[in-house]
Amino acid sequence: MKNERLRTMYHETFSGLKLFYRDTSLSENFISNYKIGQIIQEKGFTDMSSIGGGLSGNLRYLIASAHPKDLSKFNPDSAKIGHFLLDSISYFKVLDIQKIEDKTQIFLLNIPDNSISLFKNSSSNLEEEIIEKAQKRFREKIDAALIPELQTENWKERTKSPLGMSDNGELFFDDSKIKTESQKRIDIDIAKKTIEINKKPWWKIW
Repeated sequence: MKNERLRTMYHETFSGLKLFYRDTSLSENFISNYKIGQIIQEKGFTDMSSIGGGLSGNLRYLIASAHPKDLSKFNPDSAKIGHFLLDSISYFKVLDIQKIEDKTQIFLLNIPDNSISLFKNSSSNLEEEIIEKAQKRFREKIDAALIPELQTENWKERTKSPLGMSDNGELFFDDSKIKTESQKRIDIDIAKKTIEINKKPWWKIW
């Protein structure tokens, strides 16, 4: 894949990236279906909030996305809950899974549907940076107070379903069918707009 194509995909994924929250309660059998590095597909619309408080269930999806719809532009009441929406048939890469006591955070990166193979077969310094932020956010939020506006029956109904699987725990998308390639390490220098593949960055200890 040419560097220009890579740059376009990474720009589309990471430019303007923001974090969003979606809490629910799932059984450990459901939670165990998620694996780091996995690509999942959500068939329905993905409701999420830009407002982060304490976890209102045993599971938090922390979603990094650059292209959600801000529903407060259409409905003033949506501003109170920081309501954002992703279209149906959205794809995510599971970047990280953290667990503290009985609380779990699954960190998802919203990716373009034309970049599934790239993100399945590569990792990048940008992913590492946002994983660190996600882990820090989890530690900060786990004992925080709940956001009252996100405890309504309407919001809980919108966010109760698991992402990427049916209510029976069956995954919508089998990422094992993605063509397997050698794992690539991609380092991106945003300032210089350059991409290096399989080059060890100087700030790491190997």
